Amino acid sequence: MKKPKITMDIVKEDTGYSAFTSVRDQFIGTQGDDFDQLKQNILEAVNLAFQEQGFTYAMDEIILRPDLPSFFNFYKVLNVKALSERIGMNQSLLAQYINGAKKPSANQTKRILLGVQQVGKELSSIQFLI
Repeated sequence: MKKPKITMDIVKEDTGYSAFTSVRDQFIGTQGDDFDQLKQNILEAVNLAFQEQGFTYAMDEIILRPDLPSFFNFYKVLNVKALSERIGMNQSLLAQYINGAKKPSANQTKRILLGVQQVGKELSSIQFLI
């Protein structure tokens, strides 16, 4: 049996975060008060679910798919104003998506994701003058 790929959906809750997925008709779910605790709990839950099959996962083998509020809470280093300008979106609208007051359409979500990914690509190619 081949080791399955794991993608965990992450949702911001009133008192922390939830993470869940279904793999081979098996539900795996956990929660955490903060992102670090959530990652620990995800790893523990996934490894427990696949213990009988002899599979062990590292955190970098698990894909995390957060909702917008979770993502921007995890990565507070991202400047929402600068991102909204970069992707041509009203800052107030982006803020409403991030705080959960409004739900973005699939197209708006893709637009935000592409903007974040472009920033990530640019940052990963940076070299400092030494």
